[in-house]
Amino acid sequence: MKFALASVLLLVAYASAFGVLEQIEEVKPVVGGVSGTGTATRYWDCCKPTCAWLKNTDPRQTPVKACKADGVTAMDVLNNSGCGDGQSFICTDQHGYAKNETLAYGFAAAKFIHAGDRNMCCVCVMFTFHTELPSPLNGKKMLAQVTNTGNDDPDAKHNEFDIAMPGSGVGLWDQGCVNQWHNDPSVWGDRNGGVHTLEDCYKLPEPLQEGCAFRFEWMAGYNNPDVTFEEVTCPKELTDKSGCFPVEY
Repeated sequence: MKFALASVLLLVAYASAFGVLEQIEEVKPVVGGVSGTGTATRYWDCCKPTCAWLKNTDPRQTPVKACKADGVTAMDVLNNSGCGDGQSFICTDQHGYAKNETLAYGFAAAKFIHAGDRNMCCVCVMFTFHTELPSPLNGKKMLAQVTNTGNDDPDAKHNEFDIAMPGSGVGLWDQGCVNQWHNDPSVWGDRNGGVHTLEDCYKLPEPLQEGCAFRFEWMAGYNNPDVTFEEVTCPKELTDKSGCFPVEY
């Protein structure tokens, strides 16, 4: 029954997504691209994104832009992550933001269970959110570019996405944001989950406050919604921020 429901949700999401895509002139579904269902969590660890490392991208790609501690100035691709012994961090504009009341753009870490050996760095997917509890988030869409890898478990059974949103939990890398911003570790909230309220967002460094507020405003503060998704071509607006384009396959 759950599988049947997921299939119905997927068909409904596709029909709805096509309607949205028609409104975004440069974005089209990718024929034969990845699609399915999954769960969307959130993170912001300030680390250099996985797809910003040369070793993780296709030789035909320019890696994702990583930044100096100011969050704006591009860092040499060979510089190591600020979560370790380097000075490269995620750029402050690589977070979710609203395009209108029902569509958002953003960036995410992703674990695809049916991608095989395909390099998924910089692909774009259109999410449709589904919530178990009544929420304004239900049915909204987000067009996200993959700039980070997700769960490395080769036996994972579900597609997993981690949307980049400041103040949403640093996870394993608890020193990255402190190394970048030199502030009190407590302002970043819980290791898993991040800050608790919209007011807490305004304790973060000023360049990150808008991206944090997005979680409580456009996403209605909903935790870990389910999604249906399909791969789409990337809008220039996102590739201009990341500097990275998916490789055709």
